[in-house]
Amino acid sequence: MYIGLISDTHGEFPDDVREFLSPVDEIWHAGDFGTLSLAKQIAAFKPLRGVYGNIDGQDVRMEYPLYQCFEVEGVRILMTHIGLRKGSYWAYTPAILKYEPFVEELIQRFHPQIFVCGHTHIPQVFQDKMHNFLFMNPGACGYNGPHEVPRMALRFKIEKGKILGFEKCELHRP
Repeated sequence: MYIGLISDTHGEFPDDVREFLSPVDEIWHAGDFGTLSLAKQIAAFKPLRGVYGNIDGQDVRMEYPLYQCFEVEGVRILMTHIGLRKGSYWAYTPAILKYEPFVEELIQRFHPQIFVCGHTHIPQVFQDKMHNFLFMNPGACGYNGPHEVPRMALRFKIEKGKILGFEKCELHRP
């Protein structure tokens, strides 16, 4: 399965993001859709799995959960919007990152092979050796928010229990 991973659209699904995600089979959205109509727009474009974020209203929260744990091609994925404790966002050294307490509980309960979160607007992908999973935060692909980092979207394949062909796309900021 070919996966597109985005987060923090904040009510926008720009053409450059749409173009980058056009070949994928499914889109995962790690929260902060911005509006339910935007979530529906993305779901009409490609099959969508998502979680709500801190800016999302009740309408989005009625459609999308706080977290999701699911399996694709033999790989268990845990996804939520806010995964990291405040203060560890800018830690580019994985050993310094600290997970929210409820996320630690979910990690212990589900033992994911991929952990996906958003919220920080900072794209990060690394192997968390302590928890034995691939950490993925696609950063923000929308235009809104405090951005000192590029807009970003990710895509990759999951095939027979393996993660293959990882690609990132740095998107233009107007």
